[in-house]
Amino acid sequence: MTSPFEMRTHLLAQSLESAGIGLALLSDPDSIAYYGGYWNYLGMEFGRPTLMIVRPGQPPVILTPLMESEMCAAMSWIGDIRPWTDGGWEWRNLLIGLLDSNPAGTCIGIELARLPNVIAAEIQERLPDHMLADIAPLIAEQRMIKSPDEVAIMRQAGEVAIAMMDAAANAIGPGVPEYEIALAAMQAGTHRAASLLRDPQDRYVSPLIHNLQILQSGTDTCMVHRRAATRPLEPGDPVYLCFCGMVSFRNYKLGFDRQFFVGAVTDEQARLQEAALAAQRAALATIRPGIRCEAVNAAAEEAYAAAGFSPGYRTGRSIGMSLLEAPELKRGETRELRAGMTFAVDGGITVSGKGGGRIGDSIVVTEDGFDYLTPYPRDLKAL
Repeated sequence: MTSPFEMRTHLLAQSLESAGIGLALLSDPDSIAYYGGYWNYLGMEFGRPTLMIVRPGQPPVILTPLMESEMCAAMSWIGDIRPWTDGGWEWRNLLIGLLDSNPAGTCIGIELARLPNVIAAEIQERLPDHMLADIAPLIAEQRMIKSPDEVAIMRQAGEVAIAMMDAAANAIGPGVPEYEIALAAMQAGTHRAASLLRDPQDRYVSPLIHNLQILQSGTDTCMVHRRAATRPLEPGDPVYLCFCGMVSFRNYKLGFDRQFFVGAVTDEQARLQEAALAAQRAALATIRPGIRCEAVNAAAEEAYAAAGFSPGYRTGRSIGMSLLEAPELKRGETRELRAGMTFAVDGGITVSGKGGGRIGDSIVVTEDGFDYLTPYPRDLKAL
Protein backbone atom coordinates (compact mmCIF):
# COMPACT_ATOMS: atom_id res chain seq x y z
CA MET A 1 0.00 0.00 0.00
CA THR A 2 1.36 3.41 -0.98
CA SER A 3 2.03 5.62 2.03
CA PRO A 4 0.62 9.17 2.21
CA PHE A 5 4.20 10.46 2.29
CA GLU A 6 4.98 8.76 -1.02
CA MET A 7 1.79 10.09 -2.61
CA ARG A 8 2.65 13.63 -1.47
CA THR A 9 6.14 13.33 -2.92
CA HIS A 10 4.71 12.10 -6.22
CA LEU A 11 2.39 15.12 -6.36
CA LEU A 12 5.33 17.43 -5.59
CA ALA A 13 7.35 15.87 -8.43
CA GLN A 14 4.44 16.44 -10.82
CA SER A 15 4.21 20.08 -9.75
CA LEU A 16 7.94 20.55 -10.26
CA GLU A 17 7.73 19.10 -13.76
CA SER A 18 4.77 21.32 -14.64
CA ALA A 19 6.70 24.37 -13.40
CA GLY A 20 9.82 23.47 -15.39
CA ILE A 21 11.89 22.86 -12.25
CA GLY A 22 14.43 20.07 -12.61
CA LEU A 23 14.67 19.10 -8.97
CA ALA A 24 13.83 20.30 -5.48
CA LEU A 25 16.07 20.61 -2.45
CA LEU A 26 14.04 20.38 0.75
CA SER A 27 15.77 21.79 3.83
CA ASP A 28 12.87 22.57 6.18
CA PRO A 29 12.55 19.71 8.73
CA ASP A 30 8.76 20.05 8.56
CA SER A 31 8.80 19.60 4.78
CA ILE A 32 11.04 16.55 5.08
CA ALA A 33 8.63 15.14 7.65
CA TYR A 34 5.66 15.89 5.37
CA TYR A 35 7.16 14.24 2.29
CA GLY A 36 9.75 11.84 3.65
CA GLY A 37 7.99 10.69 6.83
CA TYR A 38 11.18 11.33 8.80
CA TRP A 39 12.00 13.88 11.46
CA ASN A 40 15.09 14.18 13.60
CA TYR A 41 15.71 16.23 16.71
CA LEU A 42 19.30 17.49 16.38
CA GLY A 43 19.67 19.10 13.00
CA MET A 44 21.04 22.32 11.54
CA GLU A 45 21.34 23.93 14.96
CA PHE A 46 24.09 21.37 15.63
CA GLY A 47 25.62 21.88 12.18
CA ARG A 48 24.10 18.63 10.92
CA PRO A 49 21.53 19.22 8.17
CA THR A 50 19.20 16.56 6.87
CA LEU A 51 18.24 17.30 3.26
CA MET A 52 15.87 15.73 0.76
CA ILE A 53 16.12 15.77 -3.04
CA VAL A 54 13.02 15.29 -5.20
CA ARG A 55 13.51 14.82 -8.96
CA PRO A 56 10.67 14.17 -11.42
CA GLY A 57 10.89 10.65 -12.76
CA GLN A 58 13.55 9.54 -10.28
CA PRO A 59 13.48 8.13 -6.73
CA PRO A 60 13.90 10.75 -3.99
CA VAL A 61 17.04 10.87 -1.86
CA ILE A 62 17.65 11.84 1.77
CA LEU A 63 21.06 13.01 2.99
CA THR A 64 21.43 12.70 6.75
CA PRO A 65 24.22 12.37 9.34
CA LEU A 66 25.56 8.83 9.68
CA MET A 67 24.51 8.69 13.32
CA GLU A 68 20.90 9.34 12.25
CA SER A 69 20.86 7.16 9.15
CA GLU A 70 19.58 3.94 10.72
CA MET A 71 16.66 5.74 12.33
CA CYS A 72 16.00 7.60 9.07
CA ALA A 73 15.88 4.34 7.10
CA ALA A 74 13.50 2.80 9.64
CA MET A 75 11.11 5.78 9.67
CA SER A 76 11.04 6.86 6.03
CA TRP A 77 9.52 5.19 2.98
CA ILE A 78 12.47 6.47 0.95
CA GLY A 79 14.98 3.76 0.04
CA ASP A 80 17.93 5.93 -0.98
CA ILE A 81 19.43 7.23 2.29
CA ARG A 82 22.91 8.72 1.89
CA PRO A 83 24.79 9.21 5.18
CA TRP A 84 27.61 11.67 5.80
CA THR A 85 30.02 12.14 8.71
CA ASP A 86 31.42 15.13 10.59
CA GLY A 87 34.67 16.62 9.32
CA GLY A 88 36.02 17.21 5.84
CA TRP A 89 33.45 17.87 3.14
CA GLU A 90 30.62 16.41 5.25
CA TRP A 91 27.37 16.79 3.26
CA ARG A 92 28.79 19.16 0.65
CA ASN A 93 30.07 16.86 -2.10
CA LEU A 94 27.09 14.53 -1.73
CA LEU A 95 24.67 17.43 -2.15
CA ILE A 96 26.49 19.12 -5.02
CA GLY A 97 26.81 15.80 -6.85
CA LEU A 98 23.06 15.30 -6.68
CA LEU A 99 22.22 18.86 -7.66
CA ASP A 100 24.71 18.77 -10.53
CA SER A 101 23.34 15.50 -11.91
CA ASN A 102 21.10 17.51 -14.24
CA PRO A 103 22.51 19.61 -17.11
CA ALA A 104 23.88 23.11 -16.51
CA GLY A 105 21.08 25.63 -16.45
CA THR A 106 18.72 23.29 -14.66
CA CYS A 107 16.42 25.15 -12.31
CA ILE A 108 16.79 24.03 -8.69
CA GLY A 109 13.80 24.52 -6.43
CA ILE A 110 14.61 25.67 -2.90
CA GLU A 111 12.65 26.78 0.15
CA LEU A 112 14.18 30.24 0.12
CA ALA A 113 13.26 31.39 3.61
CA ARG A 114 14.19 28.03 5.15
CA LEU A 115 17.45 27.29 3.32
CA PRO A 116 20.40 27.65 5.74
CA ASN A 117 22.90 30.28 4.60
CA VAL A 118 25.80 27.80 4.64
CA ILE A 119 23.98 25.55 2.16
CA ALA A 120 22.86 28.46 -0.03
CA ALA A 121 26.46 29.74 -0.21
CA GLU A 122 27.75 26.29 -1.22
CA ILE A 123 25.24 26.05 -4.07
CA GLN A 124 25.91 29.55 -5.34
CA GLU A 125 29.69 29.05 -5.29
CA ARG A 126 29.86 25.60 -6.86
CA LEU A 127 26.85 25.67 -9.19
CA PRO A 128 26.75 29.23 -10.54
CA ASP A 129 25.18 28.08 -13.83
CA HIS A 130 22.10 26.65 -12.18
CA MET A 131 19.07 28.84 -11.63
CA LEU A 132 17.32 28.85 -8.25
CA ALA A 133 13.56 29.14 -7.78
CA ASP A 134 11.65 29.54 -4.55
CA ILE A 135 9.22 26.62 -4.33
CA ALA A 136 7.95 27.50 -0.85
CA PRO A 137 4.64 28.82 -2.28
CA LEU A 138 4.20 25.61 -4.28
CA ILE A 139 4.77 23.50 -1.16
CA ALA A 140 2.50 25.74 0.92
CA GLU A 141 -0.28 25.27 -1.62
CA GLN A 142 0.02 21.49 -1.41
CA ARG A 143 0.08 21.46 2.39
CA MET A 144 -2.81 23.93 2.73
CA ILE A 145 -5.68 21.44 2.49
CA LYS A 146 -5.43 18.69 5.08
CA SER A 147 -6.47 15.15 4.22
CA PRO A 148 -9.02 13.32 6.37
CA ASP A 149 -6.14 11.35 7.91
CA GLU A 150 -4.33 14.57 8.79
CA VAL A 151 -7.46 16.06 10.34
CA ALA A 152 -7.90 12.89 12.41
CA ILE A 153 -4.36 13.29 13.76
CA MET A 154 -5.03 16.95 14.53
CA ARG A 155 -8.18 15.98 16.43
CA GLN A 156 -5.99 13.70 18.54
CA ALA A 157 -3.59 16.60 19.06
CA GLY A 158 -6.66 18.49 20.29
CA GLU A 159 -7.31 15.73 22.83
CA VAL A 160 -3.74 16.14 24.08
CA ALA A 161 -4.19 19.90 24.33
CA ILE A 162 -7.46 19.58 26.24
CA ALA A 163 -5.87 17.17 28.73
CA MET A 164 -3.16 19.76 29.27
CA MET A 165 -5.64 22.58 29.80
CA ASP A 166 -7.73 20.55 32.25
CA ALA A 167 -4.64 19.69 34.30
CA ALA A 168 -3.45 23.30 34.27
CA ALA A 169 -6.84 24.55 35.41
CA ASN A 170 -6.92 22.00 38.23
CA ALA A 171 -3.48 23.12 39.40
CA ILE A 172 -4.38 26.82 39.61
CA GLY A 173 -4.84 28.24 43.10
CA PRO A 174 -3.48 30.86 45.51
CA GLY A 175 0.20 30.38 46.27
CA VAL A 176 0.84 27.95 43.40
CA PRO A 177 3.95 28.94 41.42
CA GLU A 178 3.52 29.29 37.67
CA TYR A 179 5.98 26.52 36.81
CA GLU A 180 3.95 23.96 38.78
CA ILE A 181 1.00 24.67 36.52
CA ALA A 182 3.21 24.14 33.47
CA LEU A 183 4.51 20.84 34.88
CA ALA A 184 0.96 19.61 35.46
CA ALA A 185 0.03 20.47 31.88
CA MET A 186 3.06 18.74 30.37
CA GLN A 187 2.56 15.58 32.42
CA ALA A 188 -1.13 15.34 31.52
CA GLY A 189 -0.43 15.98 27.84
CA THR A 190 2.27 13.33 27.78
CA HIS A 191 -0.01 10.75 29.39
CA ARG A 192 -2.81 11.51 26.92
CA ALA A 193 -0.46 11.36 23.93
CA ALA A 194 0.97 8.06 25.15
CA SER A 195 -2.53 6.61 25.39
CA LEU A 196 -3.05 7.33 21.68
CA LEU A 197 0.13 5.60 20.54
CA ARG A 198 0.72 1.89 20.02
CA ASP A 199 3.94 -0.13 20.06
CA PRO A 200 5.57 -1.26 17.80
CA GLN A 201 4.02 0.75 14.97
CA ASP A 202 4.50 4.03 16.84
CA ARG A 203 7.92 3.27 18.29
CA TYR A 204 9.44 6.35 16.62
CA VAL A 205 6.76 8.75 17.84
CA SER A 206 7.51 10.33 21.21
CA PRO A 207 4.54 11.20 23.41
CA LEU A 208 6.60 13.62 25.49
CA ILE A 209 5.21 17.15 25.69
CA HIS A 210 8.00 19.65 26.08
CA ASN A 211 9.13 23.19 25.34
CA LEU A 212 8.85 26.31 27.49
CA GLN A 213 5.27 26.89 28.59
CA ILE A 214 3.80 30.25 27.64
CA LEU A 215 2.13 31.32 30.89
CA GLN A 216 1.67 34.68 32.61
CA SER A 217 -0.25 35.74 35.66
CA GLY A 218 -1.33 38.98 37.33
CA THR A 219 -0.55 42.19 35.46
CA ASP A 220 2.05 40.27 33.45
CA THR A 221 -0.76 39.00 31.24
CA CYS A 222 0.03 42.05 29.10
CA MET A 223 3.34 40.29 28.27
CA VAL A 224 1.78 37.87 25.85
CA HIS A 225 4.60 35.35 25.38
CA ARG A 226 6.32 35.38 28.76
CA ARG A 227 7.21 31.88 29.90
CA ALA A 228 6.18 30.23 33.17
CA ALA A 229 8.36 31.44 36.04
CA THR A 230 8.44 31.06 39.83
CA ARG A 231 5.82 33.74 40.60
CA PRO A 232 3.19 32.41 43.06
CA LEU A 233 -0.42 33.10 42.15
CA GLU A 234 -2.42 35.58 44.20
CA PRO A 235 -6.19 35.79 44.74
CA GLY A 236 -7.81 37.69 41.90
CA ASP A 237 -4.98 37.01 39.42
CA PRO A 238 -5.72 36.31 35.79
CA VAL A 239 -3.69 33.31 34.54
CA TYR A 240 -3.06 33.02 30.81
CA LEU A 241 -1.96 29.75 29.18
CA CYS A 242 -0.95 29.36 25.54
CA PHE A 243 -0.07 25.94 24.11
CA CYS A 244 1.25 27.24 20.77
CA GLY A 245 4.60 25.52 20.37
CA MET A 246 3.79 23.06 23.17
CA VAL A 247 1.38 20.61 21.58
CA SER A 248 3.06 18.48 18.92
CA PHE A 249 1.45 15.11 18.26
CA ARG A 250 2.76 13.01 15.36
CA ASN A 251 4.49 16.23 14.31
CA TYR A 252 1.22 18.18 13.98
CA LYS A 253 0.83 21.44 15.91
CA LEU A 254 -2.15 23.39 17.21
CA GLY A 255 -3.00 26.76 18.68
CA PHE A 256 -4.94 26.71 21.96
CA ASP A 257 -5.25 29.48 24.58
CA ARG A 258 -7.33 30.12 27.68
CA GLN A 259 -7.32 32.61 30.50
CA PHE A 260 -8.56 31.74 33.98
CA PHE A 261 -8.95 33.76 37.17
CA VAL A 262 -7.94 32.88 40.71
CA GLY A 263 -11.04 33.02 42.87
CA ALA A 264 -12.66 36.23 41.61
CA VAL A 265 -12.94 38.49 38.59
CA THR A 266 -13.09 42.28 38.66
CA ASP A 267 -15.42 44.22 36.37
CA GLU A 268 -12.44 45.50 34.36
CA GLN A 269 -10.98 42.02 33.95
CA ALA A 270 -14.36 40.74 32.81
CA ARG A 271 -14.64 43.60 30.30
CA LEU A 272 -11.26 42.78 28.76
CA GLN A 273 -11.95 39.06 28.59
CA GLU A 274 -15.38 39.57 27.09
CA ALA A 275 -13.90 41.80 24.37
CA ALA A 276 -11.47 39.01 23.44
CA LEU A 277 -14.26 36.43 23.45
CA ALA A 278 -16.47 38.66 21.29
CA ALA A 279 -13.71 39.13 18.72
CA GLN A 280 -13.13 35.41 18.43
CA ARG A 281 -16.88 34.74 18.18
CA ALA A 282 -17.20 37.30 15.39
CA ALA A 283 -14.31 35.75 13.47
CA LEU A 284 -15.61 32.20 13.85
CA ALA A 285 -19.10 33.26 12.74
CA THR A 286 -17.71 34.18 9.31
CA ILE A 287 -15.76 31.00 8.66
CA ARG A 288 -16.96 28.95 5.70
CA PRO A 289 -15.61 28.12 2.24
CA GLY A 290 -15.41 31.08 -0.14
CA ILE A 291 -14.86 33.74 2.52
CA ARG A 292 -11.65 35.73 2.20
CA CYS A 293 -9.14 35.42 5.02
CA GLU A 294 -9.07 39.19 5.41
CA ALA A 295 -12.85 39.21 5.93
CA VAL A 296 -12.48 36.90 8.94
CA ASN A 297 -9.91 39.28 10.38
CA ALA A 298 -12.11 42.28 9.62
CA ALA A 299 -15.01 40.76 11.59
CA ALA A 300 -12.75 40.44 14.65
CA GLU A 301 -11.49 44.00 14.23
CA GLU A 302 -15.07 45.29 14.13
CA ALA A 303 -15.74 43.54 17.43
CA TYR A 304 -12.65 45.09 19.00
CA ALA A 305 -13.72 48.54 17.82
CA ALA A 306 -17.23 48.07 19.20
CA ALA A 307 -15.69 47.33 22.61
CA GLY A 308 -13.40 50.36 22.41
CA PHE A 309 -10.14 48.56 21.58
CA SER A 310 -7.69 48.29 18.69
CA PRO A 311 -6.43 44.94 17.36
CA GLY A 312 -2.95 43.91 18.47
CA TYR A 313 -2.22 41.14 15.97
CA ARG A 314 -3.68 38.88 13.29
CA THR A 315 -6.84 36.92 14.01
CA GLY A 316 -5.42 33.55 13.02
CA ARG A 317 -2.83 31.42 11.27
CA SER A 318 -2.89 28.15 9.38
CA ILE A 319 -1.57 25.17 11.32
CA GLY A 320 -0.36 21.69 10.49
CA MET A 321 3.11 20.17 10.57
CA SER A 322 4.46 23.71 10.97
CA LEU A 323 3.54 26.25 13.62
CA LEU A 324 2.83 28.78 10.88
CA GLU A 325 1.51 27.78 7.49
CA ALA A 326 -0.33 29.64 4.73
CA PRO A 327 -2.69 31.43 4.60
CA GLU A 328 -3.13 33.72 7.61
CA LEU A 329 -6.24 35.49 8.86
CA LYS A 330 -4.97 39.05 8.63
CA ARG A 331 -5.29 42.30 6.71
CA GLY A 332 -4.45 42.03 3.02
CA GLU A 333 -4.75 38.22 2.82
CA THR A 334 -7.16 37.77 -0.09
CA ARG A 335 -7.05 33.98 -0.36
CA GLU A 336 -10.45 32.34 0.12
CA LEU A 337 -11.13 29.67 2.73
CA ARG A 338 -11.54 26.12 1.49
CA ALA A 339 -12.79 22.98 3.19
CA GLY A 340 -9.87 21.14 4.80
CA MET A 341 -7.94 24.23 5.83
CA THR A 342 -6.97 24.28 9.50
CA PHE A 343 -6.50 27.43 11.57
CA ALA A 344 -5.75 28.70 15.03
CA VAL A 345 -8.29 31.49 15.61
CA ASP A 346 -7.61 33.99 18.39
CA GLY A 347 -9.12 36.84 20.30
CA GLY A 348 -6.83 39.04 22.34
CA ILE A 349 -6.72 42.35 24.19
CA THR A 350 -3.64 43.91 25.78
CA VAL A 351 -3.65 46.87 28.16
CA SER A 352 -0.08 47.90 28.87
CA GLY A 353 0.92 47.43 32.48
CA LYS A 354 -2.51 46.16 33.51
CA GLY A 355 -3.16 42.87 31.76
CA GLY A 356 -5.41 41.62 29.01
CA GLY A 357 -7.96 39.11 27.78
CA ARG A 358 -7.12 36.06 25.66
CA ILE A 359 -8.68 33.07 23.96
CA GLY A 360 -7.59 30.79 21.11
CA ASP A 361 -8.86 27.63 19.44
CA SER A 362 -7.94 25.41 16.52
CA ILE A 363 -10.55 24.61 13.87
CA VAL A 364 -10.95 22.84 10.55
CA VAL A 365 -12.98 24.45 7.77
CA THR A 366 -15.84 22.20 6.62
CA GLU A 367 -18.14 22.33 3.57
CA ASP A 368 -20.62 24.54 5.43
CA GLY A 369 -18.66 26.12 8.29
CA PHE A 370 -16.10 24.73 10.71
CA ASP A 371 -15.49 22.15 13.43
CA TYR A 372 -13.45 22.66 16.57
CA LEU A 373 -10.22 20.70 16.92
CA THR A 374 -10.09 21.99 20.51
CA PRO A 375 -13.68 21.70 21.80
CA TYR A 376 -13.32 23.32 25.21
CA PRO A 377 -15.48 25.74 27.26
CA ARG A 378 -14.99 29.35 26.19
CA ASP A 379 -16.83 31.21 28.94
CA LEU A 380 -15.15 33.38 31.58
CA LYS A 381 -14.05 31.11 34.43
CA ALA A 382 -12.86 31.77 37.98
CA LEU A 383 -11.13 28.85 39.72
